[in-house]
Amino acid sequence: MKVEVEVISNEIIKPSSPTPEHLRHYQLSFLDQQSPKTYNPLVLFYDLGVGHQDDHSNTNEISNKIKKSLSEVLTLFYPLAGRVKNDRFVDCNDEGVSYSVARVNSSCQLSDAISSPLPRELCNFLPFELHELNEFALGVQLNIFERGGIAVGLCISHQLADALSCIIFVKTWVAVARGEANLVARPEFVSAKLFPQVDDVKFDPNANITKKAVTKRFVFEASTIEAIRSKYEAKQLFKDEKRPSRVEALSAFIWSRFAAVISDEHSAKSEKVYAIFHPVNIRRKLNPPLPEHSFGNLYRWGFSMFPASTLSSSSSEEYGYEAVRKIREGIKKVDMDFLRKVQQGEEEQMDFIMEYAKELIMKGGELISFSFTSLCRFPLYDADFGWGTPTWVSSAALAFNNVVAFMDTKTGNGIEAYIALKEEHMAKLEADEDFLVAVSPVGC
Repeated sequence: MKVEVEVISNEIIKPSSPTPEHLRHYQLSFLDQQSPKTYNPLVLFYDLGVGHQDDHSNTNEISNKIKKSLSEVLTLFYPLAGRVKNDRFVDCNDEGVSYSVARVNSSCQLSDAISSPLPRELCNFLPFELHELNEFALGVQLNIFERGGIAVGLCISHQLADALSCIIFVKTWVAVARGEANLVARPEFVSAKLFPQVDDVKFDPNANITKKAVTKRFVFEASTIEAIRSKYEAKQLFKDEKRPSRVEALSAFIWSRFAAVISDEHSAKSEKVYAIFHPVNIRRKLNPPLPEHSFGNLYRWGFSMFPASTLSSSSSEEYGYEAVRKIREGIKKVDMDFLRKVQQGEEEQMDFIMEYAKELIMKGGELISFSFTSLCRFPLYDADFGWGTPTWVSSAALAFNNVVAFMDTKTGNGIEAYIALKEEHMAKLEADEDFLVAVSPVGC
């Protein structure tokens, strides 16, 4: 069912108390400089029960609670209410964030919206387009369904916040809404001190942003993921190795099927190499470690590389086993020695990849990147404003090609995978029997 929303009001929400003068200048870090200028999306769906908001006063009550708590939480996350200047710092001037209220078309109920959701339609519940930042670092849209249901859509600037920072913001926000602000830790802003910004970032973090990617959502049941983990575990060379995690195993499986279905595009005349990227939360890897409520872009990419020349449809499963090992090795390389160099503005891994890609292109080859990100094991389903926990939490259409975003299903240990590919590559993946047999029928 097509989702249509009509925005019925727009306003700006400002912090409930002014930001102190000594906090008005928020410096962006080197890691912020290297993050793309897109929005991180999140949509939280709540089933409030039939008749709960037929009364106009109930709708106003919900909206007022969201606005009041948003105003209060912005005093803690004050950079989000400011304005980025020259891509160097945030003027924390309390100009505020965007807040809108929208009504969902009457033919679409909450149950319809979440039964077979299309990521491109989930974007309708968001306040902004994801592909390009506007003046606001944060936007919130309250979407009202007829007959009892709402969806709270958030867009948070990736220039200021990584995925964990977004989760911490939501966790704090709902605690404020419940009157429990004293029970959660206040955010800490130390990124720029640890990773001072540089004059030359060396590469454009926005280079791969596209509006042409096709995003589809696929659900992998817990039993399927466990079977994939066990299969890869059985092939481990060293029995004392830790078994593949859910994300490691599913990443290797999805990538190996993607590589298999586009293997017919590989030409003997041109060399193609895959680079697989996984973001690594560096808070705990620093010495001393940072608390999880440290705000900013506190991640680095672990990566592994595979020559396409060794791939064929018959060896793709074996390549899945190898991918698990290399993914883990790439993540392990993001250690304190690596981070000390990053603190000095050096990115040896990215420099290597850029130079390698240039050499490949000069030879007529191509470096094919494939990136994964995960919100699994984060407490998204604990986001209770006071009217109960979410019925469902979703992402939306993604802003890059060859990107996969993982989110937990509400029950069990299943995973929802939002996969963004070129249209022709998505068609091939959806025709791959080995891929489809692993996907839950309700997930497509």
